[in-house]
Amino acid sequence: MHPRDKEKTTFRTNSDNFYYEVMPFDLKNVGATYQGLMDYVFQDMIGRNVKVYVNDIVVKSDSCEQHIKDLQEVFQALRNHCMRLNPDKCAFGVEGGKFLGFMLTHRGIEANPETCKSITEMRSPRNIKEIQRLIG
Repeated sequence: MHPRDKEKTTFRTNSDNFYYEVMPFDLKNVGATYQGLMDYVFQDMIGRNVKVYVNDIVVKSDSCEQHIKDLQEVFQALRNHCMRLNPDKCAFGVEGGKFLGFMLTHRGIEANPETCKSITEMRSPRNIKEIQRLIG
């Protein structure tokens, strides 16, 4: 958080006044502010080798060697802006996984089977009431 903005986050308790050193995610509009920061930090990489949505960063590469170079570029951008990652929330060298409710694989972005399960297992409507319920 910028030093000038810390006083704007001041809150009071029975014993003292406090302010935040880093931006808490429960403040109004912090998600949009943080996304704007991520867009700025990774502006040269987004679309090329990085996907970012708020606090989720995915680095994608075609080869292991390129992935190491891409990670170095991401880490340098984070260092340049004095940002840190939480190691407990990081996963490296993953060939696929969930991201924003979608599955990322070597083939690209696919629908999450868990999300589609209720649609694929849904039975056909059997009467007019069920059709009306289905279409709202």
